[in-house]
Amino acid sequence: MGKLLKELEKQRTEELFSYSVVVTDNDSAQSARDFVKEFSSISSLNLIYAFEPQPNIALARNRALANAEGDFIGFIDDDEYPDSDWLLHLYKTCMEHKVDGVLGPVKPYFESAPPSWVRKGKFFDRPTHETGYRVPWEEARTGNVLFKREILEPGEAPFRSQFDTAGEDVDFFRRMMEKGRTFIWCNEAVAHELVPASRCNREYLLRRALLRGSNFHKHPTDRLKNAAKSLVAVPCYALALPVLALFGQHVFLKYLIKLLDHGSRLMAYLGISAVTQRHT
Repeated sequence: MGKLLKELEKQRTEELFSYSVVVTDNDSAQSARDFVKEFSSISSLNLIYAFEPQPNIALARNRALANAEGDFIGFIDDDEYPDSDWLLHLYKTCMEHKVDGVLGPVKPYFESAPPSWVRKGKFFDRPTHETGYRVPWEEARTGNVLFKREILEPGEAPFRSQFDTAGEDVDFFRRMMEKGRTFIWCNEAVAHELVPASRCNREYLLRRALLRGSNFHKHPTDRLKNAAKSLVAVPCYALALPVLALFGQHVFLKYLIKLLDHGSRLMAYLGISAVTQRHT
């Protein structure tokens, strides 16, 4: 978090706006409180500490929103850090294109050299688009986004608590877009994800796939269609894996992840959660 706050402190604004930062602590022990207090004492950053006692990522995001100030809301994860013109690019793009919100790329920054199969498989790479691309809800995430506060409905929880471990952001964007809200891409608004060595292993990647799949059934859109796709995908990937292994570890693992994702979705439809906690 220290790297994130230091880079947020350096954000360029061209005197077009001012900004404050809300840090939401979702640890019952309030582990971030002292750090935020100490950083705030030596920083010019307008820093607000918020505490959400119930471990739930959706509730933590709602707590942040309840403490946020201003006409625009930005989200960035605590394991990321932005370029110095990140917020400026998001703001300018939102104003110039007259849209409700703007998302940007999150690029991996490995704290140490990862195994070759991690780079070959591009397991931490995310899709990028040309600036102005209209983002569908299936691709939208809160790791790098700015949107207008006015899109939030009074009295309605922006993030739904049933998405307690993952998927709360996709659900948020789905509902916003169903109401006619428009979000576009700004490829110049770059954030970087700090990837420690502890994530560059098979266990982390497979658990992440299981967690992602276990929350998928909570989306009400095309439930039967999505279940049917998973029913077809699971046996197809399972049969293909022995052959895919011949093309390298990174290829085998990429499709094993797809298999576990779809398998976890089917288990979730049956009320079985393969993974119940986020893995850091």
